[in-house]
Amino acid sequence: MLKLGGILNIIIAVAHIIGLFWAEQFFEKTGAGKPMQELAEIETTLPYILTIIVAIIFFIFGLYGLSASGKLRKLPYLKIGVYTIAFIYLFRGIGEQSYNIIMGTTNNNETVQSIVAIGIGILYLFGGLKKWNNKKNKERTI
Repeated sequence: MLKLGGILNIIIAVAHIIGLFWAEQFFEKTGAGKPMQELAEIETTLPYILTIIVAIIFFIFGLYGLSASGKLRKLPYLKIGVYTIAFIYLFRGIGEQSYNIIMGTTNNNETVQSIVAIGIGILYLFGGLKKWNNKKNKERTI
């Protein structure tokens, strides 16, 4: 579960970087068109810088997933990192979709993004629970 969550995050990070080659269409497709346009009015490079920062965050999330799955060396604060990532994704998915439903502004694109966020959050949450609960159970039997 954590390996899949890590791989998905790295794919999302790479997609953000690739999307910058077609930034206007990328921002529109992801629902960030208007806010990015407003940022560009302040400074033309801000949408690009923000997208790169977001890609770096997704990449770090991916590294934590892969590290927790044993595919990379152990990263600092691994357990709290995995559960924090799970919380962020679940909060984003459930919170945004709930808000959109209440406000009556939900659309297919946002619904799909929320479902993906919830799915990745579940991968991190249950992957973390499986990893660290199994360790506790093994320690008890020794």
